[in-house]
Amino acid sequence: MKRIFLALALVGLAPALAQETSVAPGINKNFENPDVEEYIVRFEGESREVYAHRHEILEALALEPGMDVGDIGAGTGFFSLMIADAVGPEGRVYAVDIAKNFVDHINTISRESGRTNIEGVVCDERSARLPENSIDLAFICDTYHHFEYPVDTLKSLHDALRPDGRVIIVDFVRIKGLSTDWTLDHVRNGMGGVIDELQEAGFDFVRKTPTGMKEQYVIEFVKRPAEAKPAEE
Repeated sequence: MKRIFLALALVGLAPALAQETSVAPGINKNFENPDVEEYIVRFEGESREVYAHRHEILEALALEPGMDVGDIGAGTGFFSLMIADAVGPEGRVYAVDIAKNFVDHINTISRESGRTNIEGVVCDERSARLPENSIDLAFICDTYHHFEYPVDTLKSLHDALRPDGRVIIVDFVRIKGLSTDWTLDHVRNGMGGVIDELQEAGFDFVRKTPTGMKEQYVIEFVKRPAEAKPAEE
């Protein structure tokens, strides 16, 4: 009888034991209570490569009126506003961020600008907290390397995407001898590693899109049907 109780106890512990561990402990500490005005200066300056190339990046998203998009790690929201204009009033943008300060700011500027198709969502470190089958595109700009639990977070995005939904990631080129020390210290893996992780999570790699950026790349994936296996290279 004791053996039976022990076996049942171990079965009950299995999910907890299998829970994903953090791949970058503390990486989001600065976003627990960020100064929004400070980050507007940092995020929305022409010296920031993704901001300087924001129009090329937006074009790479291939947005259409009526699309529903998750801006994952929306920050101060400048991409959320641009996406909202591109998908029009029939579409919707979920501005997702782990920092409530940022989400509150996006909700405020959306309301003040008359955009009614933006919904702020405060996520957590393991989930984007979006409804199942709610988006056509997950846009992840400069935040994939901030996924502390990428397996869990990618699963939540896979669930949130509709069939044939897409993921577009913008992140930093990480190559020793070429990338800056900041990138090598702050970004945990390069483009190849990101592609591997996305394919493992149920997405198929589609393309790398040229944008003219030197320090960052844009890559696209499509949601793989549940029964399908990754394509062999």
